[in-house]
Amino acid sequence: MEALKQAVFRHADAHADADGIVRTPVPGLRMMCARAPRGPMRSLYRPLVCLILQGAKQMTVGGERRLFRAGQTAIVGVDAPVIGYIVEARRDAPYLAVAIELDMAILHDLALRTAAGPPPGQAGIARVFADDLDDTMVSCASRLVRLLDHPAADSVVRPAILQELHYWLLASRHGPELRRLSLPGGGARRIATAIELIRQEFRQPLPVERLSDVANMSPSAFRRHFKATTSLSPLQFQKQLRLIEARRLMLAMGCTASRAAAEVGYASVPQFTREYGRMFGAPPRRDAAAAAY
Repeated sequence: MEALKQAVFRHADAHADADGIVRTPVPGLRMMCARAPRGPMRSLYRPLVCLILQGAKQMTVGGERRLFRAGQTAIVGVDAPVIGYIVEARRDAPYLAVAIELDMAILHDLALRTAAGPPPGQAGIARVFADDLDDTMVSCASRLVRLLDHPAADSVVRPAILQELHYWLLASRHGPELRRLSLPGGGARRIATAIELIRQEFRQPLPVERLSDVANMSPSAFRRHFKATTSLSPLQFQKQLRLIEARRLMLAMGCTASRAAAEVGYASVPQFTREYGRMFGAPPRRDAAAAAY
């Protein structure tokens, strides 16, 4: 794990944004490096596996609070709002993590090809799991990180690494629940289809009828399943996407607050300012000003 930790530190230290996050050129691969405790940090996670390499982070995923320390893996099985606090980090020992987005289609395909037994019953949505970090996860993550130095190999090598990563997750003690979440006709996958539409078109109004049609549900059933899966209503989910993207535009791209508001679909800057302040605890001009220095 030490080699992976050093590789993540070198890349993240050079490329992290103001929040310590790195969106790497390798699709679905992100890193984080934080030299001091911080938070709250708000985001909307896709399904992913996060390897905690150093330090500790508290995560509230859809209302469920967990503490993850170095040597642990956090598995988020559905699209969900996350509030994170870095609780253990120092300048000489920063918090370090690497996250890899999951593909439920790969999970389902592998589940069909492996004899892992039937999926569990429909007892409810489990959004986040914890496991000990093992050599299989470290190996897969290390090879994905290595692709940063070999971009020409990405299209050939990355699919095989992702197949292996998803296989080991299915073979873990959380495999049965991941199998259930990956079922094409299951509620989680149908909601995920609507969430993908929201992610693609969050800047414009999205009637619930259109979203429920995509999920092949009635509007009332869709609202119920959406809230059960994500802990948010569809409108709340879209609003958080808009605000998170606006913050990224200000911090990473140097946009003004009014420009960021327009870019994410707000017609009213005062409304944007109010909602941004409620979510992030300060007006958007604070983050816009911070990006200027």
